[in-house]
Amino acid sequence: MARCALHYPSMTETAAPHRILLVDDDVELTDMLSAYLRREGFVVEVRHDGSAGLAALKDGQIVPALIILDVMLPGLDGFGVLRALRSQGSVPPVLMLTARGDDDDRIAGLDLGADDYLPKPFNPRELVARLRAILRRVTSVDSIGVEPLSVGNLILDPNRIEARLNGVAIALTAAEFRILERLARQVGRVVSRAELTEHALGRQLELYDRSIDTHVSNLRRKLGLGLRAESGVEIRGVRGVGYQLMPPIGA
Repeated sequence: MARCALHYPSMTETAAPHRILLVDDDVELTDMLSAYLRREGFVVEVRHDGSAGLAALKDGQIVPALIILDVMLPGLDGFGVLRALRSQGSVPPVLMLTARGDDDDRIAGLDLGADDYLPKPFNPRELVARLRAILRRVTSVDSIGVEPLSVGNLILDPNRIEARLNGVAIALTAAEFRILERLARQVGRVVSRAELTEHALGRQLELYDRSIDTHVSNLRRKLGLGLRAESGVEIRGVRGVGYQLMPPIGA
């Protein structure tokens, strides 16, 4: 059964500064990052294992605008935390921290619904840039008052970051929604992976970066857009270029 569409705090619903939940078992790293992020204007809450982070979210101790989640955690790892969170439906955006070069971890995190990832070790300035990019697309004011888009039986509402297929709301991450929205606004045209990366992830496409491909794979799975099965539309890949959203046959 489809879950309700995601909803997380917007700029009008949460007082600045944004609250961040940082879940990582490296105490030295979390101390350093907490100090840095606070200087950058964030409120930071820290938990050092997955179970503690999950408990804080479930019982309402913390209502963050964004979660920074390490993959390698004692006990319940980052994947387990993310899987448990996504099963609940509405979840704040998640930035996963992965081991450098571990593509399997990155793909697994995106498959489970992470919005983006950052490999360790990293520059704190890069982390802040990623956080702000994610928050901008989640709380973007450029979609306020925009009319919903309709392609076949698929309806996208940018005001609510909501997708409906045959009248049923489908849970998408913010990144997935923005990819689908950009494809829908240029229906029938090929949109490059670089453009999708900049629009959906708020950063430039990096060498060997397969994030967009994983997000598109998730969209196809969630919405049945591979073979025009339910919606009458199809997300078609163009090798070496990007993706295009094909309208219903005969439209």
